Amino acid sequence: MDKKKIVATVIVIGALVMLLVITFSKEDEQPASGFESHKVVAHAMGGINGYTYTNALEAFVANYAQGTRVFEVDLLLTTDDQLVGRYEWSGNMSKLLGQLDVLPANKQGVVLDYKEFMDSPILDIYSPIDVEKLLDLMQHYPDAYIVTDTKEIKPELINKQFTLLTEAAMQRDPALLDRIVPQIYNQTMLDEINKVHSFSEVLYTLYQSQDTDEQVIDFVKKTGVDITMPASRATKDFVKKLKKARARVYVHTVNEEDEIRELSRMGVDGFYTDFVTEDDLNNMRGLR
Repeated sequence: MDKKKIVATVIVIGALVMLLVITFSKEDEQPASGFESHKVVAHAMGGINGYTYTNALEAFVANYAQGTRVFEVDLLLTTDDQLVGRYEWSGNMSKLLGQLDVLPANKQGVVLDYKEFMDSPILDIYSPIDVEKLLDLMQHYPDAYIVTDTKEIKPELINKQFTLLTEAAMQRDPALLDRIVPQIYNQTMLDEINKVHSFSEVLYTLYQSQDTDEQVIDFVKKTGVDITMPASRATKDFVKKLKKARARVYVHTVNEEDEIRELSRMGVDGFYTDFVTEDDLNNMRGLR
């Protein structure tokens, strides 16, 4: 065989090898589906008419109509141990939610009972939610997902919150639990929620965590959880290592397009946001 034929043969073999590598790589990288196919997480059900932190029923509906399918909801216990959508029991939150004239002075900045909470409209016109209304939304919108922000880190309160949530879902349709994504605040919380129910998706949120980057990465490798963190903690090196450990990476809370583009180029998969909808993100240029 002459030299030209040898060179040609080598080139052809090399091309076939490259084609096989590319083909197998594409097979390994299956298109995201379900929860993982969405990049926007509506913070506290998403903003509505310029307002944030409402966790209101109408905020869910408005953001769903604009293409958003994943909704973070803050869930707290009332004095009579009912789970409701509230960011915090503070006087400032009562003010933010326009409830200073709705609630008497001695009920502002304290934990409410269930009736007091449900009888207090948000900003005069929006509806507060409890677990049952949340599940109503999930059944009415069967492609929507809920990410929980339950705040508590004491084992007995974690157990109480997730027992209430799980039992309410089980009474309606156990399949609803496949669309509920708990956020955990430390590594031991994963064991606590698994005592109640083994959820198919779990997000380890780092805003309360004292873990180092390496401790987070080791936990991801051991458990398969995904990660969400403040945008300020999302460095290029940390995100790269998390991705190498096969975690999906989310950041919170971002509302500016330039910041979203920068984080996307860094490798971030999803964004908790008040005002950017899934439709907005799909139309945004310069994303990875």
